[in-house]
Amino acid sequence: MEGLYQQTNKQVHEVQSYMGRLETSDKESVHLVENEIQARIDNIFSNLERLEILSSKEPPNKRQNAKLRVDQLKYDVQHLQTALRNFQHRRYLREQQERQREELLARTFTTNDSDTTIPIDETLQFNESLQSAHRGMDELIGSGTNILQGLRDQRVTLKGTHKKILDVANMLGLSNTVMRLIEKRAFQDKFLMLGGMAVTCLIMFLIVQYLT
Repeated sequence: MEGLYQQTNKQVHEVQSYMGRLETSDKESVHLVENEIQARIDNIFSNLERLEILSSKEPPNKRQNAKLRVDQLKYDVQHLQTALRNFQHRRYLREQQERQREELLARTFTTNDSDTTIPIDETLQFNESLQSAHRGMDELIGSGTNILQGLRDQRVTLKGTHKKILDVANMLGLSNTVMRLIEKRAFQDKFLMLGGMAVTCLIMFLIVQYLT
């Protein structure tokens, strides 16, 4: 499992570096970079499925830590997948706006063209709708980011709570062991006391018999 985990973790870091190339890629190569990133993300998800199976087969004392490591990788790659989709959505809107602008600039109008105001108004309305949709997506992305951060904070809190529970369980286990030892010693001391009393009584009886 450790080898596959290290390989998958390395692939996650490679995808993170590829994400930085998206903003600097030109129109001709940006699709190739997107396809390369998506292929790598798909491969990571495939590895994560195998890691989940392997982590469930780990020894009990290592299983929880193994699952936490796999969950961290899963969170990272899901974040990368969301970032890629957001970039693709922004690129689509940007290209659509550029096409609309080019079509508007390429049109020729005459003085008597009665339809002049209609396409312009429609184009302005369409651009406003796109900008509104873009703002809505930004707000949705921000909300999703906050939710993911909240889930991550909750996971850290639960991890700390789980550790405290394990510590308390260990302390309780130690306390139970100590109590059993005390009870065993008290049981032994009881027999020693009874045996000592019996021997003392016997000695006193023999002394009395001898003196009389």
